[in-house]
Parts: sequence; C-alpha cells; structure tokens
Amino acid sequence: MKKLFACAALTVLLAASPALAATPAKAPPKAAAKVTGAMAAPLPIVDIPHTTFKLANGLTVVVHEDHKAPIVAVNIWYHVGSKNEPPGKTGFAHLFEHLMFNGSEHFNDDWFKALEKLGATDMNGTTNKDRTNYFENVPTAALDQVLWLESDRMGWLAGAIDKAKLDEQRGVVQNEKRQGENQPYGQVWNLVTDSTYHRDHPYGHTVIGSMADLDAASLDDVKTWFKTYYGPANAVIVLAGDITVAEARTKAEKYFGDIPSGPPVARQTAWTAKRTGSQRAEMQDRVPQARIYKIWNVPGFGAADLEYLDLLSDVMVSDKTSRFYKRLVFTDQTATQVGASLNTSEIGSQFVVTITVKPGGDPAAVEKAFDEEFQRLMRDGPTPEEVAKVRTNTLANFVRGAERIGGFGGKSDILAQNQVFLGDADAYKQSLERVRDAKASDLLAAGRKWLTDGDFTLTVTPFPNYKPANTGADRKAMPEVGAIKAPAFVKLQRGTLSNGLKVIVAERHETPQVLFNTLFDAGLAAEAGGSKPGVSSLVMAMMTDGTTHRDNLTLSRELAQLGISAGGSNGLDTASVSLSTLTATLDPALAIYADILRNPAFTPEDLDRRKRLSIAAIQQAKQSPNAMASRVLPVLAYGEGSAYGLLSTEASVDSITREDLVAFQKAWLQPRNATLIVVGDTTLAQIMPKLEAQLGGWAGAPAKTKPPLLTQPKKGAVYLIDRPGAQQSMIMVGDLLAPRDPADEAAIDVANAVVGGDFVSRLNMNLREDKHWSYGAGSYVRAARGTRMFVAYAPVQTDKTAESFVEARKELTAIIGNQPITAAELAKAQNGLTLSMPGYWETGRGVYGSISELVNFNLPDSYFDAYPSEVRAVTTDTATTAAKKAIKPDELIWVVVGDRAVIEPKLKAQGLDLRIIDADAKPVQ
Repeated sequence: MKKLFACAALTVLLAASPALAATPAKAPPKAAAKVTGAMAAPLPIVDIPHTTFKLANGLTVVVHEDHKAPIVAVNIWYHVGSKNEPPGKTGFAHLFEHLMFNGSEHFNDDWFKALEKLGATDMNGTTNKDRTNYFENVPTAALDQVLWLESDRMGWLAGAIDKAKLDEQRGVVQNEKRQGENQPYGQVWNLVTDSTYHRDHPYGHTVIGSMADLDAASLDDVKTWFKTYYGPANAVIVLAGDITVAEARTKAEKYFGDIPSGPPVARQTAWTAKRTGSQRAEMQDRVPQARIYKIWNVPGFGAADLEYLDLLSDVMVSDKTSRFYKRLVFTDQTATQVGASLNTSEIGSQFVVTITVKPGGDPAAVEKAFDEEFQRLMRDGPTPEEVAKVRTNTLANFVRGAERIGGFGGKSDILAQNQVFLGDADAYKQSLERVRDAKASDLLAAGRKWLTDGDFTLTVTPFPNYKPANTGADRKAMPEVGAIKAPAFVKLQRGTLSNGLKVIVAERHETPQVLFNTLFDAGLAAEAGGSKPGVSSLVMAMMTDGTTHRDNLTLSRELAQLGISAGGSNGLDTASVSLSTLTATLDPALAIYADILRNPAFTPEDLDRRKRLSIAAIQQAKQSPNAMASRVLPVLAYGEGSAYGLLSTEASVDSITREDLVAFQKAWLQPRNATLIVVGDTTLAQIMPKLEAQLGGWAGAPAKTKPPLLTQPKKGAVYLIDRPGAQQSMIMVGDLLAPRDPADEAAIDVANAVVGGDFVSRLNMNLREDKHWSYGAGSYVRAARGTRMFVAYAPVQTDKTAESFVEARKELTAIIGNQPITAAELAKAQNGLTLSMPGYWETGRGVYGSISELVNFNLPDSYFDAYPSEVRAVTTDTATTAAKKAIKPDELIWVVVGDRAVIEPKLKAQGLDLRIIDADAKPVQ
C-alpha cells in the first residue's frame, strides 16, 4: 500500500513497503526502507519543488512556489560567518549583522520600521560560524518593497554607516553577550570553544566574540567587511511562497541585477579537527544543579557519517524509552535532564551530550552510569527497533518543519542551507535518503569511528552560597602575629459527541498531519477552590506519563514508533492535552489519544519522579533573573488569595499526593468541560465517526464552575530580589487591567504595541537603540478571563539599573501624560497588528492557538475577520485612553532582580522605598 499526498508546495510519499513510486523530484529518491514492528510508521519521502538560477553578477536565486497563503518568505544567506574573522576581530560577523538593520543609503532608517508596517512576520537576522542570514515573511503585495530594501542594503549600505550607528550596535551586541553569559550555564561555551578547538582553527573563537575585540572595531573595518563579503556572488536568495518562477526572475533582475558582484572569497574546506585522548575541565557557576558536558569533534555538514551520528544521538536520547534517558532519568533517577545532539557546522561539527545531575547528586556516579551505557552502545550497537523509531521521528520532524515557508527549519531555510554549503539546494534529499536507508550497522560504524576517542568532558558544579560576615577586623590597627593556624482566519466546522464533548474542525490539507488539542475549562484558576498550588500543572505534565493500559515507557515507545508528538500544558484559565500525528497513522494515534484522555494512571513512581523534576525546575527558575521576576510579580500584583497569584514552591509541590491529582482530574478534565480542536488533513465528516468511536463512551462528571476570582487593586511599590554577581538586572513592572472588553480590546492592543509590544516601541527604542543599556525591552498584556495584567520588562546592564528604571518609568507615565500616542505611532501599530495576521496562521499550531483563543474567551467565529476593522477604527484618543486603563502610576508594582550590593544604593538615591524579598516573594530583612 502507498499513498501520495501532493500539492504545489510539498510532496510527501508515505510508504509501508520497499516498492515505492518516485516523487516528481529532479532525481528520484530511493525507496523507503521497510520498518519492522507492529507499531512501525510508514516513512515519508519529501520533495520541495524549486528552480535555481544565477544572475549575471553571480547572485544565486532559488524559487519555491507555495500558494496556500498570500505571503512570500525572503531568505538571504551571505556565505560569511565568524570563521572568516581574522585574529583580533572576533564577533565582527555578528556585529555587522546588527548594522544591516540600521538603514542603507536610500532608506536611512531602522529596518523594522519599514517591515513591521508591512505586516511582516518571522523576520530576523542571525549569524553563526559559517553564514549570516536575513529573513522575513511578507504579504505578497509588499514583496517589491521588501526586495527593494534588501537589495539596497546589499548594494548601498556602506555610505549609510557612521560612527554613531557603529557605537549604538556595539553597545547592543555587548549587552546581548552579557545577557547570554548571565544565564545559568551561560559561560560554558566560552570554555568549551577554547578547549575543543585550537586558536588557529576557524572555529577557535565564539560567534559573539570578545568584549575587547568588539571595542576595537572601527568604521574602516566595517566598510571593508561589507565590500569583501556582502556582494551578490557571495550570496544566495530564496523566494518561497506565493510567487512564480517568472515573477521571481523578473524581480531579482530588477532589484539585484545592477549590484557589482564583489571580490572572490577564499573558502576553508573541511577541517574536522578530530582530537585524540580524553581531556577534562571543571567550572563553578551560580546554578542549583551540576551538569556534565561530553563533546567530540565530528565531520561537517553534508558528510555521510553526520546523518548516522544524528540518528545515533536520538538512539541515546529522544524519548523516555531511549537508552540514556531511561537509565539516568527514569530508572536510576540520578539526573533530571539528559540530551544528545549534533551542533552542525560547515567544515566541522560537534557531537554533544549534556546531563543535568539531580539536586545534591554525585556527578561522578552519574558519569559512571553514562559511561556504562555508552560502552554498551559502542559494543553492541543499536537494535533494529531503535533505528526504526529514530528514523521515523527524524523524518516526521522534517515534515513538520517543511510546513512553513520561512523561519528556522522552514522550506526556504532548507533550500538556502544546502545551496550555500553544498552548492545544490536539492542536497537535502541525499541526507533524507541516508536516514531512510540507515541500518544499525551504519550507526555503529559511525559511532566507533568518531566517538571512541577524542572526548572532552566539562563538569559544572554549583557555586556555594557564600556570604560575608556582618562585622570584620579593626582596619585601623594591624593585629600582632599570633599562633599560625591552617585556612485570515480559517473557516470552522462544529460538532458534538454523544457525551457532550464539543468538537471544532479546521481543515488544512497542505501537509499530511493532524493536530488535536483538547481544551479544558481548568488551569491555575481551578486551584482556587482549595487545591494545592502546583497540582494543576503537575496533573497536565503527567497526562502523557502513562495510562491504566499503557505504562509510561510503553506509551512513550508507541508514540515514538508512530512519529507522534503529545503533551499536556497548563494556563491561567484553561488546560490542554495535545497530540500531533501524521495522517497515515491517524487511527492508531487517535486510539492512544483517547487512552491518554480517559485513563491517566498517575502512578506513585511517576508522581515521585515528576515532583523531583518540578522542584528542580523551580530551583532553576530561582537562578534566572527573568524567571525570578515572572514568578513573583503575579503574587505581588494579584495577592496570595487570588488564583492568578498562586505560587508553586518546593514545599507545595512536595506535599501533592496521588489523591490530589485524581481529585483534580475527575473534577476538571471531563468531556462536558472541554472542547476538542482538530486542525489538519481531515474533515468534519471523516473525523466525527472516529472521535465518537474512541471518545463517545467517555462519561464524565457534570461541568464544574470555578469560584469567583478575588483581586484587589494594590498600592504601587518597588521590590528588589538579590542575585549576587549578576551581569544584568531584570526590571519588570505590572499593573492590573480590567477583564477583556470587546469595546476597547483593539485599543488596548494598539496601546501595548506603542509602549513595548513592537521592536520600534518606545521602551525598546529608548533602552536598546538610544541608550544601549539593554538587548531588548518590551511589554505585553497577560491574557486572562478575569482581571488581566499589563506587564513591561527590560533586562539591563547592572551599572545602568537605576538609570534604566528612571527611563522605563518616564516612558510609562509619558504615554498617559505629556506625550500621548501620535498619529504616526497609531498607524504603525495598526499596520503591524493587522497585516501580520496571515503569517500567524501559516502552521496548524498557529491556527489551533487562535481557535483556543476563541474558545477560551467565548468569541464568535467571526472575531478574527472583524478584528482588522476594529483596529483600524482606533484613534489616538481611544488608544491613549486605553493606555490609561493599563498604566496607573500609583498602582504600578515594580520588581528588580540584580546584584543588590551594586544596584541598591543608586536605586535608593532615586528616592525609592525598596522592599527586599526573596524568589518566593517573602520579605528579607
């Protein structure tokens, strides 16, 4: 049996036997290998049709047609990265990426100002060791303007770069470096890079570079870099989406054809830098758990062994039944996390294993257990069943990524990567062919060749919580020496099952997958009736930890074998259980999904393990400045008596029993209390009989009503949480906002966009672009059925904490005072909110996210159709009035997380009455 699912955008052939027809590709791929086992899934063969041509100036253009939405992905790759940086110029490729967004000679303004008003989505620029890319999804009607802008910065950037722009982006990049290194384990890769590559290797320094080299970058350096590497002959542009080849050729010639090619660029070929022997290093960091890293240098992109090593990493760690996860996390329970992956680069890659030791655990004992499993794998190799499972999941993940035209892992990204690094946009097919044909012997041979020698091990352990004494020696007199001692939204179809479960179906037939999301009227708000804080989140996390018919490992194995992704999640007012499956495996997947919904096991063993993982996650959150502020702000704003202000602690999670889980599940996770959202390759007529067969007999309790939400307006205050040694401070502020009101919801959205919701918002332009004190500041409205919360935030460099606080407060008060929203700001926000809507619904997950919003807030199906006109009806006066509802200066709750010894004096100098609290919002003396 074989089934062909095809459209102009993507061709996927699903095969259950070696006898396969070829897809309409340039070179027909081999037949998919036969998968053994009763639960084996057919293996897809994927083709991304495209046309490649080169302009006379050397620019390579790749075109892929996908007309499912009126948008086009523009993805430009310049074949230059950090490996091209000479000594003393580290971080230069990334710094230049930032400069590309600051305007060109014929549009000398911020790039995001132009793109956001066009409704662009998925837009960014990134730099790695080998390439710098710039990408965005734009409405088809805006493509010409975007290509004009892209070509202008390719051909006419140098004249627009001045010292002020260089200094601005230098400060932004240095804050990005501080922000990354300020995270737990954030300085690991500096040491890993120094330890695994020699200084003279192209990968012998990090992409972000050193502070000294960034400080030394000059204007002449910048312009030389541009002239050397940013010519058409060193670039590939991919146009994917609602465009034809003829249109693409005409536009490419028009906008890019007159740009000089640029000079020839020397290229470093494969340089794996395979190491010999075993080397080790140790470091301490302010982290709650020890972590072990094991790293091997392996071949670069396109090498045959790389696919086998990637599959081998999934054999090691991919699901609960995979070898290392099962041994270390599930059975021994000596680790809370384990991962294995490939960091793939052009001329050499790295195979990386990470193991997070349980709190208080012994890293040496965990490493010994790892070594036992590793040696067993290198001796015996993986089983055929393991290989079949990881093959299926690898190809299923590729299919999911290829649903999107743009962004990371989308079709334009796949085509660009293969064209730039291998000279053939079709080269991904060879990689997928190796995956489909891979055998256990291939994986074992690659593992023995590359992973049995040359390992580097880094152990990161928690830095003790040292504290200075309150009193010290008399410094006026030296003591005598004493005795020395030692030291557009989709159309929805609706139905109802016989048990009252409501069903909403949204058809999407472009890719062969179906997404299910059962949305329960539960969430954190359901805990207000007396449940222990954290029980709702623990219930949802355990919904896929086994059923009364399938234990945890059996369920995980069946999901992996079928290429299914499933999980539970928890929100303020709702909780959900989701499942994503290929169309070919819909029936067995739906049977498993019904078992998950109807028969969760909540075994004592799984509960104990989950509680340890949850407690470890809480401890991790207490080390991240962003997470620390996010944890306590709702408590301080709503109050401990509100369901929206409940805070899970180590003690509350540890007290939860199986009886608590069962009681919550029986009360809230019932069919009459839920809506099942189905998005994908099916119809209402096809899916309703299947749902009735699997779920119709699910008889639950009557729908339960939540208790009233208790909230009291709070008087404004400023709270400070100490994080010693922090390189950055997190400033976060919140204010309670009335429940969602159709009369002013669009105006609230506009006001938020102006304050901090967009890149060019007031907060971000002030603290990032003007002051260079932050990598990024913003704001949002915390969605809720009851009283909501407006939140603004800014991670800032430590020595500018007080100044940043003053600027943030100034921006919040100005927009409701002497600097109300302007007509230009209104227009930009209106464009951004409305024109970006199609891009949000490119994927099935985006669609069911919006359907969930309709269900959660009881909105009509026409809500998203009417939303643009509602936004366009907002005026500067109504937007400013909405801002006044969200920002009430006397009620603002501020939370600052940072190094108290450094930031407290300057904050107090501003006249602030600081209240010192810990990471659980408890007062500290």
